Amino acid sequence: MLIGEVARRSGVSARMLRHYDALDLVRPTGRTVGGYREYAEEDLRRIFHVESLRTLGLSLRQIGQVLGDPGFSPSALIADLTREAEARLGRERELLRRLRAVDASEPSGWEDVLRIVELLHGLGSPSAARRQQAVLAPEAEAPAPVLAEAILAEADPNVAGALRWALARSDSDAAADLAAGLHSEDVEVRRRAVAALAEVPGEAATAALTEALADEDATVRRHAALALGARGRDEAVPVLVGMVVEGVNDVDAAEVLGALARDPARAERIERDLLDQVAAPPAVRMRLVQAAAELPTAVALEVLARLARDEDRTVARAAAALAGLIEDPSEDAGR
Repeated sequence: MLIGEVARRSGVSARMLRHYDALDLVRPTGRTVGGYREYAEEDLRRIFHVESLRTLGLSLRQIGQVLGDPGFSPSALIADLTREAEARLGRERELLRRLRAVDASEPSGWEDVLRIVELLHGLGSPSAARRQQAVLAPEAEAPAPVLAEAILAEADPNVAGALRWALARSDSDAAADLAAGLHSEDVEVRRRAVAALAEVPGEAATAALTEALADEDATVRRHAALALGARGRDEAVPVLVGMVVEGVNDVDAAEVLGALARDPARAERIERDLLDQVAAPPAVRMRLVQAAAELPTAVALEVLARLARDEDRTVARAAAALAGLIEDPSEDAGR
């Protein structure tokens, strides 16, 4: 086959075939009487091998080494190529992130572009102080998606607080961007997401927090429950009661339950859920007494009446004493 026919069958240009020949990568088996390159079927197969290896990112020099040494082990080379590809993907993802951030800022000129690039550079600093400075700079007006991404990645509490403050100042709704963090395999990212969503108003944030109630991490669930309870959402009640039982942020949980129980429609359920725990160990029952102090009077007295008959004398006395104070608060005031 002459070079034109080979080019047609292989899809490799005649110019590239000549280059392969010059590199001794694919040399035609023979020459015609007129001196033209003449390729055999074996040469065509070698061309296909070269093209296949090129799709893996091998250089022509590397391909020559591979094809020239039948005993060449691919493992090390493939591992190197994998690392190089991962590095390229990382650089491309970073470039894409920056381009999207610039686009989201809706720049009116190149000065705006440079400003957002400088902000991104600051947010990427290894120094927490530098990252915080970048967020709090007077000229820093990052778009909400950029702030949300930075919040999900930020481990320093001071910088995270500055980022949430900056997000609160922005006019955009970042709930969707923050909610994406709830699907991360990294539990710390999910915790940052729920903490930030707790400070974001609106139905989108509320829906994301409701989803977080089912998270496998207890800290995520508790943060979501406290935020949802503060928004008057019934879905938070079981987790809030569980916090009282477990003694984790139980005072905060009791306060939120007290606020929810001011609604008569919720009060009966909260009372029932608390009383369902009277078979728990004495330490838990004592926390139920303490939680009752945050409940509306009618609900508190129902809970305390049951606990005042508790088999544990310490629990019973505490419940009776608290019930007495609630029924006659002037007695405590006169002491």
